[in-house]
Amino acid sequence: MTSVLLGYGVEGLCQTLIAHGADRVILAQDPELRHYRTEPYAEVLTSLIAKHKPAIFLFGATTLGRDLAPQVAGRVGTGLTADCTGLDIDAETGLLRQTRPAFGGNIMATILCPDHRPQMATVRPRVMRRLPPDASRLGEIVEEKPILSSKSTGKQVLDVLVEAAQAVNLEEANIIVSGGRGLGRPENFSIIRELADVLGGCVGASRAAVDAGWIHPSHQVGQTGKTVAPRLYIACGISGAIQHLAGMSGSEIVVAINKDPEAPIFQVATYGIVGDLFQVLPRLTARLRKALGKDGETRQKARRVERESDPACGVL
Repeated sequence: MTSVLLGYGVEGLCQTLIAHGADRVILAQDPELRHYRTEPYAEVLTSLIAKHKPAIFLFGATTLGRDLAPQVAGRVGTGLTADCTGLDIDAETGLLRQTRPAFGGNIMATILCPDHRPQMATVRPRVMRRLPPDASRLGEIVEEKPILSSKSTGKQVLDVLVEAAQAVNLEEANIIVSGGRGLGRPENFSIIRELADVLGGCVGASRAAVDAGWIHPSHQVGQTGKTVAPRLYIACGISGAIQHLAGMSGSEIVVAINKDPEAPIFQVATYGIVGDLFQVLPRLTARLRKALGKDGETRQKARRVERESDPACGVL
């Protein structure tokens, strides 16, 4: 696997990429690349693709990735599949199978690019797990000197204003407690929040709960929401539609609470509780609060503070 590293004064990050699994790092540095700008970054990547001719080129489906990827795809004359939630290689053709939600998340579309190269896609965060670092790994570092045109360097960055990062967000959370249509009304998210507070986790939601206006869209987990991969995912009153399952399938442990024993969520759950969530959750929260003792109280107070500033952790 080859990683591409652009910037200025970033050579120290090459070994970090190798430690996390890169076999080769292509390093392109220039003062014009110190701060992200679409034109110079797209020009450099276009020239690197022309020189190294990769069969597959992936971007993160982040704010910058979503801006940069279509610019590069247009310049090299290839297609782009955006916001992929799954990738694999077709056994017969060797083509990259790029899976993403379509028609408002009601179906999963798998897209192939048989005629143009590279096959290009943006991939949602947490779709692929980051390998634990191995400082003993060895890899190749290839330094490339960018050649930038006056067109891409004609603008200057005079100042950079950095916004304070959110303390916690769903995509990075280790514990998520999610509520769905089974909650019945928005006020009942309070019992979801109480359990999340005790565990030191974040509040998630199904698309049905968000569409009903019960909770802010920043909480939505699923194909049209956020893709998450926590260590623990607790689904409360969520039936388990394919759109939701695609967004949390990377969770290590899934606990499902639903009164319908035939709910699809139980097919992917590590542990399942068939019962009324309004009876199960308060008892579960009380038992956990007692078991965790002061540590649980400390986490709960911390989460209240985070909710005041972080829309991903409790603000409706």
